[in-house]
Amino acid sequence: MRTATAERTGPADTQRRPRGRSAASWLAGLVLAGVSVVVGCRAADTDAFTPVPQLLAFLPWLLAPAALALVLALLARWRTGMVWSVVVLAALAWFIEPYGRPAEPTGTPLAEFRVLTSNVEFGRGTDSLLPAIRRERPDIVFVEECEYHCSAALERAFGGAAGAYPYRRAVEGAGSDGSVILSRFPLRAAPGVPGTMGMPGAVADVRGHTVRLQLAHPMPPLPGQLSLWHHELGELRTYAAAAAGTPTIVAGDFNASQDHAAFRRILDTGLRDGARLAEAPRTPSWPARTAPPLGAQIDHVLVSRDFSANSARFLDIADSDHRALLVDITLHRHTA
Repeated sequence: MRTATAERTGPADTQRRPRGRSAASWLAGLVLAGVSVVVGCRAADTDAFTPVPQLLAFLPWLLAPAALALVLALLARWRTGMVWSVVVLAALAWFIEPYGRPAEPTGTPLAEFRVLTSNVEFGRGTDSLLPAIRRERPDIVFVEECEYHCSAALERAFGGAAGAYPYRRAVEGAGSDGSVILSRFPLRAAPGVPGTMGMPGAVADVRGHTVRLQLAHPMPPLPGQLSLWHHELGELRTYAAAAAGTPTIVAGDFNASQDHAAFRRILDTGLRDGARLAEAPRTPSWPARTAPPLGAQIDHVLVSRDFSANSARFLDIADSDHRALLVDITLHRHTA
């Protein structure tokens, strides 16, 4: 009887095991195919098409599905999948390294000051941003999605000749269109970068030294609007290239991370990411409700080679989907 039972159950067990391994290998293959497309576009230095740009923002988190695919390949004893998984994991590890190799400026330090950028999500985070500004005392403040109520609140709290920030440049607008630059340093007017949402510009007199300021807030990479996102990041790149040789700060919500080719084009002009310089290159800033456990760094303070960055901190702003970024920077004398 024992022999008969073994003869009946043996073939069924033999059939179940291959089916289970087959399902695991198919699932591993599907996961690897999706991740490989994104990694391939990163390697090819292109943002490609939806949903690649959206997934590129979360490139570090693709380690999780790639690791899952490796486990499934091991369970299925699928050697091709094992090798494929290891290659994808190695590529992800390579690209997660911060982009570029910035060097510290060697000139004499001229001025040390603090820069803050914050997207307040249609003005909703304004009431939380105001005490953060009072507490952190930044010297220059960039505020995105600062609609009419937000702009008026900043003026009441900090504006006027006797206010903490007597100088400002703004593009007034509703919803996400409005943006404001506040400064303790004197500002003079300068053309802003054209865009769907307001991106004001200015020239600051930082203790006798000219510094160009530009707020960044291009359109996000929405499905069906990737060309607009590319175009507006391209406009910021054009500004950065034209500013070469002059101390420059471009700060705001770029709606892009270092894993986007269009953002790396901006860095290739010579600008450097302040958070990266301060050893916080992958700290997520959006979406604030999941960051840092899961998020992307799309808020940046970019500085020209005349600056070093001493520290970078990300601040929680209630009622906004972005964390604010606070960077302490030092302007150095230009050396040839």
